[in-house]
Amino acid sequence: MKGTDKLVRAVEAAASADGFSLDPAQRTTLDRLAVLGGELAGGSLRRGLPRSLYVYGDAGRGKSWLADAFYASLPIRHKTRVHFHGFFDELHRSIHSHRSERDAIERAIDDVTRNSRLLFFDELHVHDSGDARLLTRLLDHVFTRKLTVLATSNYAPDNLLPNPIWHHIFERGIALIKTHMDIWSLNGPTDYRTMQDDHSKGFAAGTWSTREAAPAPTWLDSLASHGRSFPVTSTDDGELTATFGQLCRTPTSTVEYLQWSRDFTQWSITDVPPFSAADPEAQQRFINLVDVLVDADVPVRFSAHVDLDSFLADASQRPDAFRMASRLRLLQHVAVPKLNTET
Repeated sequence: MKGTDKLVRAVEAAASADGFSLDPAQRTTLDRLAVLGGELAGGSLRRGLPRSLYVYGDAGRGKSWLADAFYASLPIRHKTRVHFHGFFDELHRSIHSHRSERDAIERAIDDVTRNSRLLFFDELHVHDSGDARLLTRLLDHVFTRKLTVLATSNYAPDNLLPNPIWHHIFERGIALIKTHMDIWSLNGPTDYRTMQDDHSKGFAAGTWSTREAAPAPTWLDSLASHGRSFPVTSTDDGELTATFGQLCRTPTSTVEYLQWSRDFTQWSITDVPPFSAADPEAQQRFINLVDVLVDADVPVRFSAHVDLDSFLADASQRPDAFRMASRLRLLQHVAVPKLNTET
């Protein structure tokens, strides 16, 4: 019990240091996390393995913050945190390195999970059938090896891979989650990202401004990734400047976004159109890009054709855009004068 009390106090102190106190739903969830922490840290193997935990709820309710604070305060050495996009990037690279081996996927999963007792899977969501198959393999692998899993998600397990055409592909993965994990809902009335008032660092230091499209640059820079070249506007002084079209209307993927989020400490994304003006593939790339940049905590200046409220109202027609909407609410709104086109 002393260990769980210490963990609760550590998380509460982290909240206080960040300038807030836990609401009732968050506090109840912390109590459940503390039970898991006590089982992991207190030698509970005599009483059986700790029960894995799946925490889901609406965007901006504090799931990732709580789980991150819990993970940081948990006094065990063998633990691994993975984010959805980073996990699949690392897994694909590891599969490639083991490609000549018969059990390449299993070896790759071992590489990703390492010698962990706890695997913390943040922001679990599934929209791609290939990802669904790999995630099912991962879940089967870790539960067979008796790892404990902590996952956060905006989706209840039955709502993962929501497209009815593909949903059946992940039914086995959903069954593994429901069999091996306690399902815990964290839902409160407030999306705390809409109340963000600290814009001093990270993604929250970014801005959303509205202005007419600028003339196309007369010259371009380029980025290389995995043997491919991608045109961008500039890469000066550690800042990546690129248009929406360069980032999302070309065959880029989260592999490139992850690499560039590590390579550039600041981004500027220009010429962002109304959400409905982009095709579905470009929309999904933009959603993925925002995911990556928030997880990397990179400040971004967005320059768009419409104000953020209009952009998000437009995006609300897409069922899986709510996560992006909550994240973009972290940004400051900046009024920018119209371009002077007089000659």
